Amino acid sequence: MKTQTPALHHDLINACRSGDRGAQSRIYQLYYKAMYNTSLRIVNDSAEAEDIMQESFLDAFQRLDTYTGEGTFGSWLKRIVINRSLDYLRKHQDKIPLEEAGIDLVDEPDQDFDEAVMLQVTAVKQAIAELPDEYRIVVTLLLIEGYDHEEVAQVLKITNQLSRTRYSRARQKLLEILKRNNHHKAFSYN
Repeated sequence: MKTQTPALHHDLINACRSGDRGAQSRIYQLYYKAMYNTSLRIVNDSAEAEDIMQESFLDAFQRLDTYTGEGTFGSWLKRIVINRSLDYLRKHQDKIPLEEAGIDLVDEPDQDFDEAVMLQVTAVKQAIAELPDEYRIVVTLLLIEGYDHEEVAQVLKITNQLSRTRYSRARQKLLEILKRNNHHKAFSYN
């Protein structure tokens, strides 16, 4: 995500408030990739993540008057994306199939090391995708989005302790999945 000077960023947001389509397009270009990735890590479905991202931008542009300038615009927008993603999961909880993620290998890695790293990253992504929703969401918010347990608790409307418990159980479950898939040797802590 590109970093803008505060004055330019402020001017863009004010132009968006005035309905300036060019400014809205510019804001979209600055944030769409990060917001899509945020949603994808939560809903685990690229088509749904794309829809959620688009709807989140529409929602944000319609509610710009509620953005007070406290905190960054990106974090305000990310909160909208996360909430919409969580709403989607709640509505489709019984309908979402757990799909096995394929392993994407680099066509011709330059070195054996690159291939080994890619396999490890892919294995972890696959294992995260296999986690139950409540675990996958906590892992995503903590490890990928950089939230702390207090923020996770607020977003998910759970206790701080429950956030910690789910994270601990998610870590155990991740190791079980990695072991089951024979990737445990690459992730030993010794």
